[in-house]
Amino acid sequence: MSECLELTILTPERKIFNGEVKELTTENDIGRLEILPKHITMVTLLSPTVTSFTTLDGLKYKLFTSTGILKVKNNEINLLCETAEWPEEIDINRAEEARKKAEKHLKNKAQLDYKKEELRLKRAVARIKAKD
Repeated sequence: MSECLELTILTPERKIFNGEVKELTTENDIGRLEILPKHITMVTLLSPTVTSFTTLDGLKYKLFTSTGILKVKNNEINLLCETAEWPEEIDINRAEEARKKAEKHLKNKAQLDYKKEELRLKRAVARIKAKD
């Protein structure tokens, strides 16, 4: 059995990564997921988070990933997300502003679209974490 995983990370605009990795860590609505070789077959929805992975040569990478779908089958991982950004691509000032705006809206109990603001906050916080 193979001790590596074939990882592909795609957004509608571009291919972010394609290559062999030792492991991948990401998040869904239930919590953190760690995908290792020989992982069970699964499909799950992704939450905005910092996704990380380690290549076969031991290099560790992290990036912001937004909502999307994760599919794991036969040591292949397909991560299809709305947006993905490497730390150097993240505008930290914009992320901080988005976080503040979302927090302000969430404090307003009359806010009509609570889920939208909650998702905005998750995206902003994940981008800030990815930049650190």
